[in-house]
Amino acid sequence: MTWLIYGAYGYTGELIAREAVDRGLDPILAGRSRESVDALAAELDCEARAFALSGPALAQQLDDVDLVLNCAGPFVDTHEPLVAACLDSDTHYLDITGEIEVFESIRGFDDRARRAGLTLLPGVGFDVVPSDCLAAHLAERLPGAESLSIGYQPAGGFSRGTLKTAIAGLGEPGLVRRDGRLEAVPVGHETREIDFGEGSVPATTVPLGDVSTAYHTTGIPDVDCYLAVPPVAARLLRYQRYLAPLLALDPVQGLLESVVDRLVDGPDAETRAETTATLWGEVSDGDATRVSRLRTPNVYRTTTLAALEAVERTLAGDAPDGYQTPASAFGSDLILSIEGVERIDEWHR
Repeated sequence: MTWLIYGAYGYTGELIAREAVDRGLDPILAGRSRESVDALAAELDCEARAFALSGPALAQQLDDVDLVLNCAGPFVDTHEPLVAACLDSDTHYLDITGEIEVFESIRGFDDRARRAGLTLLPGVGFDVVPSDCLAAHLAERLPGAESLSIGYQPAGGFSRGTLKTAIAGLGEPGLVRRDGRLEAVPVGHETREIDFGEGSVPATTVPLGDVSTAYHTTGIPDVDCYLAVPPVAARLLRYQRYLAPLLALDPVQGLLESVVDRLVDGPDAETRAETTATLWGEVSDGDATRVSRLRTPNVYRTTTLAALEAVERTLAGDAPDGYQTPASAFGSDLILSIEGVERIDEWHR
């Protein structure tokens, strides 16, 4: 079957493209820049397509494509035209977003995708395959859980695209899930000590994709997410609420993005090989509590492996129709199919 990587020459897209070719999966490489697409496609001996995501002819670029993997962020800008084009061209849509707004938006296409027999599966990278599978596993351990917390402790640094997506969110409020509804809160409004497996460290609330996906996967009505950060970073996150109007200004955003362009390349091969990430999850029904952890390869290595696993399963016809999360599509053990992942369960009261 024919599949396409859009944004193939970006940091993460290129990692996925190279791994796909090593596996003999033969992707079409695509993106806006003809020069960049052609250069990578020539090196990897793949078909190249250059096209923007504007204009009425977008679906024609996908008429002969069975699946699109969108690796071009910020996904808040790229998902809608690609999803619409996929629905118009009878093409499955996957992406590697971690943006709450994008998950909620794509879910709005669920009915149309089901009628067309197509899969819409955003979040097949580090955001949110490990955490979504962890949430589903915890829900299986404690049926009837009323609250879910997910914590992240990544290592190894971030790519330009990841940082630019974070910059685009500066000045926006945080989000949590309460009684099944998204609720705006200040970023960093809560801090708690979390044991990721080597002793407790401070972690603060951040609006990660699980606020959307974990609820749809598990039905647990209260969901929040934490990121392990040094105390000084937690204080800076809390101060962001006072600087929000300034941080949201286009000139400020442009300045910060230019700094990223000058100073950030993304983790090199040695860093990706040597660093890991740990996730912690806790569910409670008010009486009982369950805790589980995941240790995964580096964030970008996990994204590469998880995305290709989802692509292969979807092309094989294993993904349900309509809007899906990784765990709703393939179950809580999906993450265990990724080499180097370890899951540990603990029992509390």
